[in-house]
Amino acid sequence: MPDENFDAQAERMLQATLGGMTPHEALLQASRDDEGKVAEREAAIAKNRERALMLLAAIEKTLEK
Repeated sequence: MPDENFDAQAERMLQATLGGMTPHEALLQASRDDEGKVAEREAAIAKNRERALMLLAAIEKTLEK
């Protein structure tokens, strides 16, 4: 009996987590969310690269003096 109770509780928690979506819909949504994060990461990488180049230029300028 305890296993059945645990299974029912796990099923209720899974349904609550999915927010009414099927598992397939949840996977699709997670995939779409990851695509957005990829764009954010690429933007952060570009910004960090720009900052690094500016810092390198400043360092080189001070070394030339």
